[in-house]
Amino acid sequence: MGETMGLLVPEPHGSTPPRFRTEVGGAESNVAVHLARAGRAVGWRSALGRDVFGRHVRERLTGVGVRCLVREDRARSTGLYMKEPGPDGTRVRYWRAGSAASTLHRGDAAEVWRWRPRLVHTTGITAALSDTAEGLVHELVEQAPPTTLRCFDVNYRPALHGEDNAGLLLDLARRADVVFCGLDEAQALWGVPTLPELVRHLTGPDTGPDILVVKQGARGATAVRDGRTWFEPAPRVEVVEPVGAGDAFAAGFLDRLLDEAPLPDCLAEGARLAGVVLGLPGDIPPPPEGSPATR
Repeated sequence: MGETMGLLVPEPHGSTPPRFRTEVGGAESNVAVHLARAGRAVGWRSALGRDVFGRHVRERLTGVGVRCLVREDRARSTGLYMKEPGPDGTRVRYWRAGSAASTLHRGDAAEVWRWRPRLVHTTGITAALSDTAEGLVHELVEQAPPTTLRCFDVNYRPALHGEDNAGLLLDLARRADVVFCGLDEAQALWGVPTLPELVRHLTGPDTGPDILVVKQGARGATAVRDGRTWFEPAPRVEVVEPVGAGDAFAAGFLDRLLDEAPLPDCLAEGARLAGVVLGLPGDIPPPPEGSPATR
């Protein structure tokens, strides 16, 4: 559940005026695509504008096996963002204020529950889109059926989240079953610099995730459950672009978790898939030959 936008990526030949290719991108739909390619039955709920980017988003996701059940908004546009690669990294610019997805609300959760999902995934990005979208994320983590795993990726974005969102993201993380959080995010949001402190910060008498996955940048990632920890080093790859690797990591981890695999296996698959995306210029790798049947 979350916003997916049109994405403009500049062509590398430096033409004047610049030329762009059109892609799509969104944290939650990136996870959905990876899981669909792993053979999972995946649904994506959001809102799109009745425009060329909205059609492009729907076509791209449907084409890779993601079931799209979206509201089409005639009055609002599909969000748009652009990547600006440079010597110091890739800068991202957004045009998403007042987008169709900003109208997401608690009522959208009812459509999700009709699917009777084994897992529902959303992020802190969705919670920051609008007051109504924030209400939706609360609905997803507070009212999920007992058979549905509630997964929340903090996904802190300085340009989107103000200081007032620190408490909101903390509350949502404490209510979910599976939480992904970067150690750098924890430091920026809550002033928590170490993994043990983060575990204590997210865990209260009656709250706290069952599984906490802490991403530690180029070092690797750690999973924490019932006081035990497992660590997986980051893959050694030549990095083309880091954008989208975190979503790939989450998808790989969740794919194995749905098979009830041991947490070290979940971490290993997350790292493997993140390594693939780190070596690509886009968020999602090209489709493999002979994709597996949906399971």
